[in-house]
Amino acid sequence: MIGKLAVEPKEFEFSFHLPTLIEFGYGKAARLGERLLQLDVRKVFIVSDKGVASAGLLTAMTESLRSSGITFDLYTDVEPDPGLETIDRGAAAFRTQPYDGIVAVGGGSSIDAAKGIRAVAANGGSIGDYAGVNRIPAANPVPLIAIPTTSGTGSEVTIFGVYSDWHNQVKVTVTSQHMAPTIALVDPELTMNLPARMTAASGIDALAHGIETFFSVRSRPASDALAMRAIAAVSANLRRAVHDGSDIEARIGMSHGSLLAGMAFNNGFLGLAHAIGSALSGHCHVPHGVAIGLLLPSVVEFNASVRPEKAATIAQLMVAIANGAGTKAEGAASAVAQMVRDIGLPTRLRDVGVPEEKLTDIARDSFKSGMMKFNPRTPTEHEVLELLEGIF
Repeated sequence: MIGKLAVEPKEFEFSFHLPTLIEFGYGKAARLGERLLQLDVRKVFIVSDKGVASAGLLTAMTESLRSSGITFDLYTDVEPDPGLETIDRGAAAFRTQPYDGIVAVGGGSSIDAAKGIRAVAANGGSIGDYAGVNRIPAANPVPLIAIPTTSGTGSEVTIFGVYSDWHNQVKVTVTSQHMAPTIALVDPELTMNLPARMTAASGIDALAHGIETFFSVRSRPASDALAMRAIAAVSANLRRAVHDGSDIEARIGMSHGSLLAGMAFNNGFLGLAHAIGSALSGHCHVPHGVAIGLLLPSVVEFNASVRPEKAATIAQLMVAIANGAGTKAEGAASAVAQMVRDIGLPTRLRDVGVPEEKLTDIARDSFKSGMMKFNPRTPTEHEVLELLEGIF
């Protein structure tokens, strides 16, 4: 025996899996047709939303498809936080033609919608049937190319799909290796015209992915490395991207940060901010990124007491641009709160129309999220309610 350990060696074991091929580059989306021909794709089902279509973000890609002789149809009925019915209608539309490829263009909503459509098209039923972990029976052989137009969700590299069950006022998550896109084609050029408000909301979500994965009870060396680099990249570039959307360097940095954070939480998972955020959006239709921005400073403060060394690292990663928030554990929450203020996101629940009488229901339903169990400090329902009351 070479030496002694304070813990069992098995505690150092971990696995790390990323089934998606990543292709990153400025201007890559305009060569989509060439890439699809390499996959022997000739007829494509494009999943997006009306905002992306009206902004002209699909134009260069569809021109590339035409010049490559690839035919396509558009499904742009995806709403923010897409409902179960939206996915099922999309799958029905997909089954009407012999498509041999799916392309998702947009934020997390469009990419998650495409993941769900692909799964339902192959396995039948409704996407709600597959809520939970590893409940999708079989993979769909049709390749899915995910092309993000925001820097936030990381959905282009994850095994998750999040959908709104509006009837029950909750969000449901489908987790399966069969949900992972075949290729993530990340082109920062597509984010250049993203409005400041959407840049802020999606960017704070990317920061939360890095921070919550770093805190997670499932954090491991590989996910920690990705999470720390993501936190640093978002901290260095988010303010710049919000205040000057034409800053190419900041946009590239945000695309890097969002991608790395997605790779991290695909393996390390998330925590309390996303658990509460799911219930908050389900009950009050608060946009996901806005909800995360409201919750993240308080969640970081809540977790710092049990992970002080990690909180201190977060503060160190953010401190260079956090106006002297400090590099000790207590500085992490201050640095995050300063970021939320600097990018102009709301800081009070009342400011986004959340009624006070809903707080008890939101606290209760936070525990329906599977992400709760990965938080390093397990809260009581009363503690969640106190956290919500503190930001009301």
